[in-house]
Amino acid sequence: MKPYVPIALPLKDFDYNPVVHLVSRANRQISKFDGIVMNMLNPQILLSPLTTNEAVLSSRIEGTQATFEEVLKFEAEPKKPTEKYDDIQEIINYRKTLRYAMDRVKELPLSGRLMREMHNILLDSVRGHNRQRGEFRTSQVHIGPPGCSIEEATYVPPSYVMIAKAISNLEKYLQFDEKDILVQTAVLHAQFEIIHPFLDGNGRIGRLLIPLFLYEKKVLSYPSFYMSEYFNDNRQMYYDALNKISKEHDWIQWVKFFLTAVNEQAQVNIDRATKILELYSRSKDRMVKLTHSQFSIRALDFIFNRPVFSSSQFYAGSGIPRPTAARILELLKQAEVLTIIDQGHGRHPTTYGFFELLEVVS
Repeated sequence: MKPYVPIALPLKDFDYNPVVHLVSRANRQISKFDGIVMNMLNPQILLSPLTTNEAVLSSRIEGTQATFEEVLKFEAEPKKPTEKYDDIQEIINYRKTLRYAMDRVKELPLSGRLMREMHNILLDSVRGHNRQRGEFRTSQVHIGPPGCSIEEATYVPPSYVMIAKAISNLEKYLQFDEKDILVQTAVLHAQFEIIHPFLDGNGRIGRLLIPLFLYEKKVLSYPSFYMSEYFNDNRQMYYDALNKISKEHDWIQWVKFFLTAVNEQAQVNIDRATKILELYSRSKDRMVKLTHSQFSIRALDFIFNRPVFSSSQFYAGSGIPRPTAARILELLKQAEVLTIIDQGHGRHPTTYGFFELLEVVS
C-alpha cells in the first residue's frame, strides 16, 4: 500500500446541502453550552473535573485503562502504589498539555509550532517519549493490527517528506474564512489525523485541537467543549468515518459524523455543566452557613477543583490558615458534604472525596 497523499485545503466545492440541518443544530447547541460556561465566575475551577474526564477518555481511545476516579485518587495520594501508574501519567500529561495550550493560544496562534510544543508535553516521560517527542516524524509509519506489515495496513499516512508542506497548508486553512466554523473544525481534525505528523500521540493531539480551535475562533469563551466521550463510545464509527476520506474521498460522511457527535455530546456537556453550576450555587450557600468563615468560598473552590484530595493538600493549597482549614474539613465531614476515602494515621493524611461532584462528572 502506498502512502496517502492528502488533498490541499480548503475543500473544493464541498456540498453543504446534506449537512445544513446538522450545522444549524450543532451551532445552536454549542452556543447553548457556551452560554452556561459564560455564567461561571471561574470556569477553570468549575470545569476542572470535566477536563480530567476528557483526559481519561481521550487517552482510553489510545489504550489506557485508568478511570476518572483512579486518577483523582492517585493525585490525592501520589505515593500510594498503583498498577495503573503508567496510564495515569499519560492522562495527567494530556491534561497538562490542554492547560498549557489554553494559555499559549492566547499569544501564539494554532500552528505547527504549537502542535510540536503540545506533543513535547504529552509524551514527556511516558510511553512514546523516545519517539521524536516534540518533533514531526522523519520516517514512514502505517496503521493497522499490531505487527501487520505495510501491505496489510488499514491506512498508510503520507510520506514524512510531505509533512512540512501538509502542515503548512493546514496552518493556512486555520486562518481561512470557512462558511461554517464547525465544518471547518471537522475538516481540521480529520486532516490532522490524515497527515499523522507524529510517530505517536496523533489521536490525542488531534482531539485537543477541537476545543482549542473553537476557542481561538471565539465560538467558545473557554476551551472546554470536549468530544472524546462520544468518540470513545462510538470508536468504530469514528475510525470508519475517517477511513472513508482516505479510501473513498468521502468528506460528507465524516462531516455528518462529526456534526452528529457535536449535537449528541453537546447535550451531555450542557447537562453536566448545568448540574455543576447548580451544585456550586447550592454548595456556596451551604458552605457559608456551615462554616461561618470568610474562607468558605476559597474552601469550596479548592474542593471543586480537586474533588478528591488529602488533608495536607487542602492545608497547603487552599490558602486558608491551618487551624481554620482543619475546622472547615471537620465541619464538612460532619455535614456529610465530604466523605472520608482513606482515614489518616500518624503522618499519613486523610483523603476526602466530594462525591456529589464526582457523580455529576462520571
